[in-house]
Amino acid sequence: MNTTTRTAMKTTVYTARPIAPPALKELRETDDAGRTTSPFTDTEGGAPLRCCLRHSAPGERIALVSYAPLRRWAAETGVDPGAYDEQGPVFIHAEECAGPDTGALPFTNSHRTARRYSADGHILGGRLVEDSAAFDEAFTEAFDDPAVALVHVRAVEYGCFYYEVRRP
Repeated sequence: MNTTTRTAMKTTVYTARPIAPPALKELRETDDAGRTTSPFTDTEGGAPLRCCLRHSAPGERIALVSYAPLRRWAAETGVDPGAYDEQGPVFIHAEECAGPDTGALPFTNSHRTARRYSADGHILGGRLVEDSAAFDEAFTEAFDDPAVALVHVRAVEYGCFYYEVRRP
């Protein structure tokens, strides 16, 4: 769930934040597009679960729901993301789970985009992260800009949200 960057003068811990339990409770009933959630048994496994930040195992009950991460963050912080309010598909467990069980950053095994957002919910750019060892550098670079409040880690292929990292 987190990773640490050490320099001669400071230590910074970046924490991957799964979808919060109150949001998961809502999403397990109705997703952010207003659709009723339809759980299913994952026969193959491998779905990236945003509730516990791991891949599903064959036989687990999961759901594919529409999630609006910036909208939920904006509601929590009292800002209006305007046109940057987007929603997309995410997999979650169909029932409550224990959440992440590791301190490692998840889903770093493929190219990802680290998309930066300001405190008023606007996109400030991003960075392609091509190597799992480059996540610390990408977060350090992002948070070196005082205007960056949070970073979304997203899939390159489809733009799907994986998790967010907030300013340490």
